[in-house]
Amino acid sequence: MEQQDVTTVGAEGRREAEQGAPVVAVVLAAGAGLRFDPDNPKQLVALDGKPIVGWSIDAFEHNARVSDIIVVVNAHVRGAVEQLITDATYTKVRAVIDGGAERADSTSAALETLAAAGVPGDAKVLIHDSVRPFVTQTQIDGCIDALDEFDAATVACPSTDTILLTEDLGDRETVRSVPERRHAYRAQTPQAFRFSTIHEAYDLASDDPDFRPTDDTRVVVDYLPDTPVAIVGGSPLNMKVTTKDDMPFAAVIADEITKAAAKRHVHTMFTQALS
Repeated sequence: MEQQDVTTVGAEGRREAEQGAPVVAVVLAAGAGLRFDPDNPKQLVALDGKPIVGWSIDAFEHNARVSDIIVVVNAHVRGAVEQLITDATYTKVRAVIDGGAERADSTSAALETLAAAGVPGDAKVLIHDSVRPFVTQTQIDGCIDALDEFDAATVACPSTDTILLTEDLGDRETVRSVPERRHAYRAQTPQAFRFSTIHEAYDLASDDPDFRPTDDTRVVVDYLPDTPVAIVGGSPLNMKVTTKDDMPFAAVIADEITKAAAKRHVHTMFTQALS
């Protein structure tokens, strides 16, 4: 699969999406996965017979409101991801592009691709970690809806643990403050933005030599501090596969999702047979 001409990104979305704005999903699959296994990229590890990245692409492919998908990869996984896209006959994937050394570099590459394609400033851009394979349609829709009122939103899960903010004191980390738990959330993805907002935030951040964000919401919070970021309800099941220790839990979730889908299919077939 060759890198596609992305000048068509958003063309269908402009006709179909709400208020004429395309909805573009950016699936980030360029991570090296050093904490997982450098020789076995986690985005390609199978859950119920499907690579983790395939679960993530599926979620956006099957959302009727998402008009376009961009997949960001590294050289090590490009061939396998392109083959997956071909075999699955995804209709919304417009391009597979190269990412960068860090997560922010990959997001920046996707934003520049969208800018070059002429994606309008009011486009809704949902940026998702490919190794969060169990994102739900409710969470995706929640992000799309939130952008009708806000210019930025993120899926986040309320923290059930007390969060400690620390600082260095000699050889130890010490507690500096303890925020109220009712205000503490764990960031997940998708993280969603109007295109003009996230593009401007990254432009501002590019002039900062200490720019090392771990997610895209922080870029907006740090560089566009007057832009509120809405919370979209997440779930512990929207987990990120980070190390091999995460795989048993991920396998259980994948199995339950597959069984539930099979039951729905049988119910649909039975209903159709009776009608």
